[in-house]
Amino acid sequence: MEYCRQRLSDDPHLWASTLFEEVVQLGYAGGYSTFTRALRRYQARPHCEPCRASSGRDVAIIAHPPGEEIQFDWVELPDPPEEWSVGAHAHLLVGALSHSGQWRAVLAEAETFPHLVQALDLVLRRLGGTAHRWRFDRMSTVCHPPTGRILPTFAAVAKYYGTGVDICPPRRGNRKGVVEKANHSAAQRWWRTVPDGISLEAGQNGIDKLALQMDSRKRKIDGASTTVGALAEAEPLLELPTRPFPADLEQTRTVSPQGLVSYAGNYYSVPPGLTGAQVTVRVRLGEDDLHVVTAGRAIIAQHRRAPDGAGQTIRDSGHVIALERAVLASFSDKAPCRTKVRRPPSPAAQAEAGKLRGRPESDVANRVVIDLSHYAAVADQLRQDPTHEDQERESE
Repeated sequence: MEYCRQRLSDDPHLWASTLFEEVVQLGYAGGYSTFTRALRRYQARPHCEPCRASSGRDVAIIAHPPGEEIQFDWVELPDPPEEWSVGAHAHLLVGALSHSGQWRAVLAEAETFPHLVQALDLVLRRLGGTAHRWRFDRMSTVCHPPTGRILPTFAAVAKYYGTGVDICPPRRGNRKGVVEKANHSAAQRWWRTVPDGISLEAGQNGIDKLALQMDSRKRKIDGASTTVGALAEAEPLLELPTRPFPADLEQTRTVSPQGLVSYAGNYYSVPPGLTGAQVTVRVRLGEDDLHVVTAGRAIIAQHRRAPDGAGQTIRDSGHVIALERAVLASFSDKAPCRTKVRRPPSPAAQAEAGKLRGRPESDVANRVVIDLSHYAAVADQLRQDPTHEDQERESE
């Protein structure tokens, strides 16, 4: 034990397994579980305040007056359905009223600043208003994480909604325990049961249904029984602006063979000839128009937005006419080719076949060059030689 105390005094974060290996080499004959129990019983490891867990500490009671605070937090949900096309994780922004515990959540494609603003506005509208203060952990889209200083871009959002922003101190997860509890409920009671093959809109309907269901949780205030929903209705929330904060939201889409791109549960047309191309759907929150732009930032389509999740197909009449012309132009009015005809190998094909039937290139005979003019010259010389004629007569 004295050796263990000294080693842990020198290095308070030394792993127990490493220390166990050392004492075994020094002659310790007990098991690992007995060894770790002894370390805990005799409190051999020195106290380290920064590494101390929150369990076992004194907990202060934090007052949450009605309508005072909403706590926000992102929840990253692994292995989303492939139909959602959001990558390895789905992104759920949860907002919870600190006083009543009522919460709402919105699915987003990413956690960028525009997606945060869009999801935050949707959460507030589901709650029926906004509290006087918003509480966040150290999100990089809200503040500068090392210092906790609010970013100017997000300060403009808070000013637009007429609220203040509070950032949780480092390693103080209990300070936003209301939203953390909501995160746990969303993950365990909804996400674990989400099946494959459903749309993003259907997933959003599922989390909305759970949030409404949990408004019936029982609460007791000053001896009187009530519910979370009743407490939330009594909270004096601030009214929301008519439109969301005007952040610019951009999302990449692939053009379908029908010349359509999908956005928020609807389909919008683009000019023909872009099948399979990557385009960007650009939306300014609060505005009714939608723009489709190319990688070079050229606008190729503009549409009036349909209600999100309506399943509508919005087509520009010019796109429809151009697409019909392009499709008709690709067809031919010529009769189809006849298939039951006799077409033997052509002379050119026979010539190529003859090459294949010839001797291989490695054959020595293929490298012999025969020059007939040489033989003709020799024959002429023999006919002009008189000795050659006498020899022919003798032979006769």
